[in-house]
Amino acid sequence: MKRSVQLIAISTLAAGMAACGGSGSDSSASSGTGTVSFGITDAPAMDLSNVTIAFTEIRLKPEEGQWVEFPLEGFEQVNLLDLQGGLSEPLITDEEVPAGTYTELRLIVDTDNSFVKRESTGDSEYSLAVPSGEQSGLKLKGEFLVAADTTTNFTIDFDVRKSIVDPQGKALADYMLKPSLRLVNNLEVGSISGQVDVAQITSTRMADENLADCQYTGAVYVFSGENAETSDLNVNNEEGNPLMIVPVELDDESSLYGYTAAFLPEGSYTISYSCQEDNNEEDDNLDFEGTQSLEVVANQTTEAELIPLVE
Repeated sequence: MKRSVQLIAISTLAAGMAACGGSGSDSSASSGTGTVSFGITDAPAMDLSNVTIAFTEIRLKPEEGQWVEFPLEGFEQVNLLDLQGGLSEPLITDEEVPAGTYTELRLIVDTDNSFVKRESTGDSEYSLAVPSGEQSGLKLKGEFLVAADTTTNFTIDFDVRKSIVDPQGKALADYMLKPSLRLVNNLEVGSISGQVDVAQITSTRMADENLADCQYTGAVYVFSGENAETSDLNVNNEEGNPLMIVPVELDDESSLYGYTAAFLPEGSYTISYSCQEDNNEEDDNLDFEGTQSLEVVANQTTEAELIPLVE
């Protein structure tokens, strides 16, 4: 299988797969065959330096019919942290499948060849437990459509920050995978880009004893909806979590820190910045600033205002 890291200009980030093609009522989509491509990408993580998953097979379940299976030639190792800001790694490309509605996708994982690395420990590898990963696989349930005589490109958004948890010695490995996956259709989305003046924010906070000091360069939190309530990430909460957390990165030319939140379906979003650390398994009282609402349009990049906002 040809492997390459490719830049995808557009994708979607949907809660489940229902947004990836509709109900399948179009008769032209339920006869004949179409071709599909599936790649994988990652919403950014901050505290890990490497999250390598070894995929061995991708399976698709038609609404009517047997599973369609695509072995990945032994296994396909992917460091998910290489796939941020719009990058995607292809898993299968231009494969012919029956046209129609599909209700589930599964990724089969080779646990022995999957591992995690941490920033603080360099090249040390930590084991990663993937419950049922080698048997039934990582599951995405919901509907997506493959139209007849049409090529449809999908991307699987694998949110590492929401998926990797530290079991504190209570599991079969150093880390546990609680997968947070979304299926994405590459024709339906846009992105948000912007910059943060981290130096100014850090200076302001250090000069005011009433403000918490910055603990690192920070990240931009993305929430669904206009004027949404800001909150930290806690994987144990069923509601209220940010859709995406995007660490900012230094732009040497401007001395500002930039970010891109990719894979966003059309609609309204609220973004906000925090320079406090966020434990994904606990509630944290984070300070947010630069909160603003934005509209995302398919095939376009929406430019956010510079953070901190000018009052």
